[in-house]
Amino acid sequence: MLKDKTVVIGVCGGIAVYKACDLVSKLKKTGVNVHVIMTKSATEFVAPLTFQTLSQNYVVEDMFESPKTWDVEHISLAKKADVFVLAPATANVIGKVANGIADDMLTTTIMATKAKVLIAPAMNTNMYENPVVQRNIQTLKDLDYKFVEPESGRLACGDIGSGKLASVDTIFNSIIELLEIKKDLEGTSMIITAGPTVESIDPVRYITNRSTGKMGYSIAKKAIERGADVTLVSGPTNIVPPQNLKKFIQIESAEDMYNAVLENMDENQVIIKSAAVADYRPKEYSDNKIKKSDDDLSIRLDRTKDIALELGKIKNNKILVGFAAETNDLLENAKNKIQKKNLDFIVANDLTQDGAGFGVDTNIVKIIDREGVVQEHPKMKKEEVADVILDKIKTLLNK
Repeated sequence: MLKDKTVVIGVCGGIAVYKACDLVSKLKKTGVNVHVIMTKSATEFVAPLTFQTLSQNYVVEDMFESPKTWDVEHISLAKKADVFVLAPATANVIGKVANGIADDMLTTTIMATKAKVLIAPAMNTNMYENPVVQRNIQTLKDLDYKFVEPESGRLACGDIGSGKLASVDTIFNSIIELLEIKKDLEGTSMIITAGPTVESIDPVRYITNRSTGKMGYSIAKKAIERGADVTLVSGPTNIVPPQNLKKFIQIESAEDMYNAVLENMDENQVIIKSAAVADYRPKEYSDNKIKKSDDDLSIRLDRTKDIALELGKIKNNKILVGFAAETNDLLENAKNKIQKKNLDFIVANDLTQDGAGFGVDTNIVKIIDREGVVQEHPKMKKEEVADVILDKIKTLLNK
């Protein structure tokens, strides 16, 4: 299965370069086609001929050297890559990639690729923990670059701490995991709602909730990776939308979200309602800012449309998935929502649990189906929860 896969490994300068030799060898043994790009600094530690022998492909190191093929090399390698790996990745190259700098063959090729990029940092502890480096790493993570975190231990400089290149086995397994992403949702179209809604009081003030959109965006990203055509309807968030969406619809209010979902419902087989929609909105909107006074302010609220409830009435044979974020009586409240809203299943989480709910990268969920069967899951990253949800949807699609 891996013989048709191509991995491009970008090797940066550092004492850990020798481990990249082992990584190339290990990948070649699986049948993967491996290409190596070296920075000038990397060639001071290991000769390009070593990687050329191990990969059985010529090594690219100089932006302006005579080309070995008729292709524009950095574009050719960028297109060939199924996974692009930086190992070891220095603070310098991480900083360049995070800030859009493409001044050598390696950074230029990364800039041109649409493949998954996996970064394995290796550097001195103080460099790794430097706020600037950590900011650059977080920037790349927010843009969906993958990382293999460095290990702690004795470094080549003699220091003890974080920054040691992860083991070859760890990096290898991460690459294989990216290469073997399931495409089991090809031909499936779905709407995913995410984030909060905003209900305006006046031009300055509004009612909203604590949702950050992380769960919905994680589902959208994973669904795209698995081959689905995804329409993401999102309230205001600080998250960069995943690449290759069919549609991205930015909304504010619950009414906006209801209309967007309804307009796109017919062309989709699955609707995942992971957004935290405001239950109430101000009965009256003030065109001018409401001025502060010595009296208390009363704001009358109207009920917003229950989007999942309305969709449940007209869904026909579509799959409708709901969410229940509760602080008490989790199972009872979630089961009631399944019946009331005609859901196929519901994803329930207890907001009082550490590591669950809004604003964190993990979640702890229970998935409950129409028959009341409960599947409990431990604390997982939201992307892992997304795969669990999509696995359940895939089972329903196959019925």
